[in-house]
Amino acid sequence: MTQTQAPKKDFSLPSIIKWLGQKGYSQGVFWIILVALTSNMNDILMRIAGVNIPPQEVTFFRYFFATLTLFPVMLIIGKKSFYTKRPSLHIIRSLLLFGAMSCWTKGLTMSPLSTGSILAQTTQLFVLIMAYVFLKEPVGWQRTLATIAGFTGVLIIALGDAGPEGFIESFLSMNNATLFFLAAAMMFALSDIINKRFVVDESTLSMMFYIAVGTMLIALYPAILVWKTPTLKDLVYLLILGAGGNLILFFLLKAFAATDVSALSPFRYVEILSAVILGYLIFSEAPTFWTLAGAGIIIPSTFAISKYETRQQQKKRQEES
Repeated sequence: MTQTQAPKKDFSLPSIIKWLGQKGYSQGVFWIILVALTSNMNDILMRIAGVNIPPQEVTFFRYFFATLTLFPVMLIIGKKSFYTKRPSLHIIRSLLLFGAMSCWTKGLTMSPLSTGSILAQTTQLFVLIMAYVFLKEPVGWQRTLATIAGFTGVLIIALGDAGPEGFIESFLSMNNATLFFLAAAMMFALSDIINKRFVVDESTLSMMFYIAVGTMLIALYPAILVWKTPTLKDLVYLLILGAGGNLILFFLLKAFAATDVSALSPFRYVEILSAVILGYLIFSEAPTFWTLAGAGIIIPSTFAISKYETRQQQKKRQEES
């Protein structure tokens, strides 16, 4: 009696490319993990470059190279990729992104990589608050409770190691990484609100291109004021950083096209885990007890908000259908 053999798996390049182009949960997980790892890579490069180069200059070069790597794609697609209905909004978004990236770079040079990844989650908390203020969106008790809990975690991180007096002293001297991360998160959140409210008819490619060009131009003058000539190694880091920024959005869109956003929510926190590991391996950093304690509150809070928002969207779609 012959035993039937299981078909051999095909790991050839054409088969892998075909698999990546398909929809499915496994493909979505693959792309979202790439988002997390690329984000970590960018944070590491900003941290390294930010030691020798001022944050304003890092921001300029990041978006200079982002524009440079994106422009050929725009040319290949043609004139339609350059079309935009709201040029003024791209200017506002670019101003916010310049401020956010400058603050983020500064924060990364002052604290462990893991702290930045944890505090990045607070963007969702600020989006909720700003949606209520600017878009008049209702805020239920679930959102309110999760937001209060999330900011409690932020306070634990901010006050844990230095204590209230040390935090106030660092606040007054503007020498506190948490403040820079939170300022960046607020500007990222405001940009998300603008995207949600106004930029609904813009193509993804035009949004990527114009925000890169706008941020580059806005960052040019502040960068000149603090200019420090980058080394060849710095330029290589910044080139990878610019291309990586474009890749993050590409991977994110592939992930969302492959499967439901709600199914991928837990995998967003891979970025925190990988930041802890990479921070330890590359910079010999370990998160403090208070950072981990704050993360233990922030992560469940933002996850709860994500699940709640997903259920609300599903409910709304069911009512409309």
